[in-house]
Amino acid sequence: MKARMKNPFYPVARVRRRPEMLGLWNGPAWSDIPCLAIASFRPEGSTHRPVTRVKLVYDLDGIFGLFQVQDNYVRCIRTRYQERVYKDSCVEFFVQPKPASGYFNFEFNCGGALLASYITDSTRVQDGFKAWVHLSEKDARRLRIYHSMPTVVEPELAEETIWYIEFFIPFALLEAHAGPIRIQKGDVWRANFYKCADETSHPHWCAWSAVDEVNFHLPRCFGSIGFAG
Repeated sequence: MKARMKNPFYPVARVRRRPEMLGLWNGPAWSDIPCLAIASFRPEGSTHRPVTRVKLVYDLDGIFGLFQVQDNYVRCIRTRYQERVYKDSCVEFFVQPKPASGYFNFEFNCGGALLASYITDSTRVQDGFKAWVHLSEKDARRLRIYHSMPTVVEPELAEETIWYIEFFIPFALLEAHAGPIRIQKGDVWRANFYKCADETSHPHWCAWSAVDEVNFHLPRCFGSIGFAG
């Protein structure tokens, strides 16, 4: 059996300046923040290899993230909450705040539509997972999402396109499902980041921390994020 590489680690800086939620990759809030690369592609996908990077910061209220995607074959037709946005040009943030709890999946297509759940048993069954709940529309309204692309991108854009998704997830939303969260310096959470586009002309599946099958719902494959002071 092939040995698995060590799962990656990303340090999450505390904010010095609150992000403007405008997708400003090199703006005042983000310019000094290191990024991670989503670059572990599954061989089942096409030869398209979009360059996808992510930055995270946090404050006492929650966690901010900014995706930058250098892409081709961009398509986006799903506009409603909880639609299957992973079939469009999509980026995803999965996070498990506590070892004994479940994990959250936040999936954003390039037009800003969201699919989000809290999953405590990711064993696949006919209607989804063995134990899970969709986050409610009330939960979703607590998030903030910036998207640089139009809500709908159709027909597909074959030419190179750089697009951004920026988000803010309040800790209070996570607490409602996972229990109390009090961030301290040195705290470590399990997490993964993904890029996919199932129903484009060049489908692909890519992760930050490599997955060992075409399935992003594999907590055993998550990497780690650590909170700095």
